[in-house]
Amino acid sequence: MATIAAVHAREILDSRGNPTVEVDVRLDDGSVGRASVPSGASTGVHEALELRDGDPKRYAGKGVLRAVGNVNERIAPAVAGRDALDQAGLDHLLCALDGTPNKSALGANALLGVSLAVARAAAASQHVPLYRFLSREAHTLPVPLMNVINGGLHADNPLDVQEFMLAPVGGIRFADALRMGVETFHVLRGILRGRELSTAVGDEGGFAPQLRTTEEALDVLVDAIRKAGYRAGADVAIAIDVAASNLYKNGTYRFAGEGTQRQAAQMLDYYADLCRTYPIISLEDGLAEDDW
Repeated sequence: MATIAAVHAREILDSRGNPTVEVDVRLDDGSVGRASVPSGASTGVHEALELRDGDPKRYAGKGVLRAVGNVNERIAPAVAGRDALDQAGLDHLLCALDGTPNKSALGANALLGVSLAVARAAAASQHVPLYRFLSREAHTLPVPLMNVINGGLHADNPLDVQEFMLAPVGGIRFADALRMGVETFHVLRGILRGRELSTAVGDEGGFAPQLRTTEEALDVLVDAIRKAGYRAGADVAIAIDVAASNLYKNGTYRFAGEGTQRQAAQMLDYYADLCRTYPIISLEDGLAEDDW
């Protein structure tokens, strides 16, 4: 059994230049795990709370010194001496320490940083990569969703839908699915260049071309899938994340790029039409978080 010997958190900057929590965990056998916590550009009010300082004099209020303090002063003493290989037990303890439904007491960023750092330290203790350590519990790999066109809050373009993703459903192995997505991604780049559209990327690493409508983006994706040598739908399908809460105001969904407005019932009809026309297999956050 490898037990937790020390936990230490600090404030660092993430890929967007915003503060986030980084945690180091050291076990009694000398194994070390380090984790930094991600954050999203668009988050919902019902999601686990990312604890920020709110001090306008530091990072426009986005500092995470409170969450860092919670790790070092409250979580670290509580987890010291625990079995690092008992991930489920650790996570239950972290949730109990916080004691709120949305992790608002200690902060989800504090809890997640510790949880992931412990998992990495435990994997190092067992001399296996993290995925191998976690495979004790997970025996099926999901189909990867690859975010290849960005819009909404993730890009400075007219697209209202936030993410357009490739779903290589025809890949027998994960490696095959990864290759299919990568090949289609590079074909997509060539198509955008051929149309004299930007191949600069947005917040999530997908292209952020000056496309105006959802249909334009879907047409380009289908074209890329076929030109990559795959069948749209059977080999590579499409997933979209609308992030509709960002479009919702006073009971209406405002598609600024398209210059249209829709009510909830019209949104459902719109999605049904899109799914009949395009090989869409996943639709995320299609309505505002409280509009259902």
